[in-house]
Amino acid sequence: MSLKGLPNFDNTELAFRHLSDRDLKRGRVLFELLSRPWLVDVGSLFARLALALRIPIGWAIRPTVYAQFCGGETIEESEETVELLYKNRVRTILDYSAEGVTSEEELDSNCSEILATIDAAREDPRHAFSVFKPSGLSLKGLLSKSTDDFTIKEEEEWERVLRRIRTICQATSDAGGKVLIDAEESWLQDNIDEIAEDMMSDYNRESVIVYTTVQLYRIDRLKYLKNLCIKARECGFKIGVKLVRGAYMEKERAMAIKNGCPLPIQPNKEATDRDFDNAIRFCLDNLDAIHIFAGTHNAESTLMLCKEMSERGIENDDPRISFSQLLGMSDQISFNLAAHGYNIAKYVPYGPIREAIPYLIRRAKENTSIEGQTSRELSLIDKELKRRKKLI
Repeated sequence: MSLKGLPNFDNTELAFRHLSDRDLKRGRVLFELLSRPWLVDVGSLFARLALALRIPIGWAIRPTVYAQFCGGETIEESEETVELLYKNRVRTILDYSAEGVTSEEELDSNCSEILATIDAAREDPRHAFSVFKPSGLSLKGLLSKSTDDFTIKEEEEWERVLRRIRTICQATSDAGGKVLIDAEESWLQDNIDEIAEDMMSDYNRESVIVYTTVQLYRIDRLKYLKNLCIKARECGFKIGVKLVRGAYMEKERAMAIKNGCPLPIQPNKEATDRDFDNAIRFCLDNLDAIHIFAGTHNAESTLMLCKEMSERGIENDDPRISFSQLLGMSDQISFNLAAHGYNIAKYVPYGPIREAIPYLIRRAKENTSIEGQTSRELSLIDKELKRRKKLI
């Protein structure tokens, strides 16, 4: 039975009851390392060098950062994680974590793997969504070009990209599932927005199957969301939207400086928080037309959404509203939401260790750049370890 009232994100007993003392201690060591940016930089450099020179480093990565943030090398290997989460009322989003593909054959292979995650989720209540990154289905550079400037060869490549994405959306529809289209860097996002809107227009007529992603650390995204709502109402389709703060801040700064362009991201964290919370409220105001996927590790914004739902008389398990965090992070949010009956899922990345290294490097760097993230993780783990010690 679900708990009544609002979740308490300081409840470490609920947050970590699925983890052994050994798991907690591993997490503590890992987040202690991630709290030192210089060490993350050195480790990332070593990992990239090992990857380039084909030096075997799986022995070092598998029991540490890979075990913390990934489910396994295959869907089958991730089964234990999927089952553990579901026993604690948390569903799974299988996320194939291979990045940096460079050939059409690899792109087709990525598409086949995403289709496999959709098939794995078919009629399995343990799974909540499927997901894909458009850059994992497109050759490098294609997403950043205006379609009006494509060469004949690029037009053919673009048609293959669209065919892969439509195949994924159709398979999701046939399986009765839902699929998230992840956002990427601003110079790729215009083409991704166009694709996502086309897919939503085609598949979100009767129900919401396709979800786009809006990154609120960009100064223009709240306005984009509002305009998208107007367009959806006029064209007769519903919006699925994953709301996130964003994950490419340093790259956005570097690209703006390189090109001498205005910075597309918010001036500070407060502005990002404001737009994120306003986006949540806007979606709730238009819940007849918008389904919400709140992808955030921010406890304040999560609690705000819970309070808004309560004040508006929206049930905790309303199918139009979902929450999500990444595997290995913010368990105090995920498992407390689950205990109170909210729709909550964890992203569970999986894939061969070597292919997952770029993802793991990005995840490590994001942890160091998110203000207070590692210190929060550490303090909560310490609190739970002390609580358990008192019980002995």
